[in-house]
Amino acid sequence: MRRSEPSSQATVQHRRRRRLPSGRFLRFVLRRLAALLLLGVGVTLVSFLLTQLVPGDPAAANLGQRAIGDPAAVQAFRQRYGLDKPLPVQYGRYLERLAHGDLGDSQQSHRPVRQDLAEFVPATLELAGLAIVISMVFGISLGLLAAMRRDRLADQVLRVISLAGVSMPTFWLALVAFYVFFFKLGLVAGSGRLDAGALPPPHVTGMFTIDAVLAGDFQTFGQALRHLVLPATVLAAYTVSLLVRFTRTAVLEVLGNDYIRAAMAKGLPSRVVLVQHILRAALVPIVTVAGVAFGSLLSGTVLVESIFSWPGIGQYAFRSATNLDLPAIMGVSLFVAVVYITINFLVDVLYGVIDPRIRLG
Repeated sequence: MRRSEPSSQATVQHRRRRRLPSGRFLRFVLRRLAALLLLGVGVTLVSFLLTQLVPGDPAAANLGQRAIGDPAAVQAFRQRYGLDKPLPVQYGRYLERLAHGDLGDSQQSHRPVRQDLAEFVPATLELAGLAIVISMVFGISLGLLAAMRRDRLADQVLRVISLAGVSMPTFWLALVAFYVFFFKLGLVAGSGRLDAGALPPPHVTGMFTIDAVLAGDFQTFGQALRHLVLPATVLAAYTVSLLVRFTRTAVLEVLGNDYIRAAMAKGLPSRVVLVQHILRAALVPIVTVAGVAFGSLLSGTVLVESIFSWPGIGQYAFRSATNLDLPAIMGVSLFVAVVYITINFLVDVLYGVIDPRIRLG
């Protein structure tokens, strides 16, 4: 008995060491983080240059026809927003302000762009967050079902439905869903984030569902959730269909490997084979698609937000672009870039967690 105690302690210590991140994995994460920072600096330059190439005169778009005829008013506008300086000077000032968290002032709202983004981003984050949860749950589950029932009735039906979901334009699906489920059947709430006249919960995160739960106001939570379900489901329809097709293909590729047949021949439970062997091996392409989809959803869904009167980042970006609000356009561009860079970084880290061989690259 005494001899077994050191052995058991060594086993426990070995398991603890396995749970801790290895030095190779930490170096893998640090390399990805360094690439992320360099990419972020490059994005600021590209965003600045593309914004300057936008056709049109910001002064004319913001001052109107009367004021544009007044040279003094135009000059004051350009000096106010630094548009009279050379481009290198403008970019240098932009980086200096950006280092202090200053994205400039919007030419339309006359408020800091950071304040505008703090108001509109949580609405899109709430919408895209629920949409990606719906996409992951239904997309991966139905994709697994289609792969495990290959060439059977369930597989054929899911392939047709997923093809239809990928083919249907999102704005058309949003209009049809709004007309059928709200106007005709009355099963869901209408446009906006809350009912008319309802007060939002105390501001904590800006996401009404979470803020309502934190405040203990479950009536407002239910109301916000009813308004959220339909646009999130419409937004998730394309991603669900995409994930079904990718999951089915990835799982079928894994099923053909010898080690899967060996695991089944050993008599392992189907659930263990499915989760620990099949799904994990197929997760790399699935995570890639899910990451890109989430970045796309979060960066702004102009048409869905317009149809459902959802005050998100897509609406703000559309108004900024139509009015040539350069600070706001650059703020939105930087936000979208940060979203995609962050998502790509998380996806790269998940690659290393799922498949340790990737850490060697």
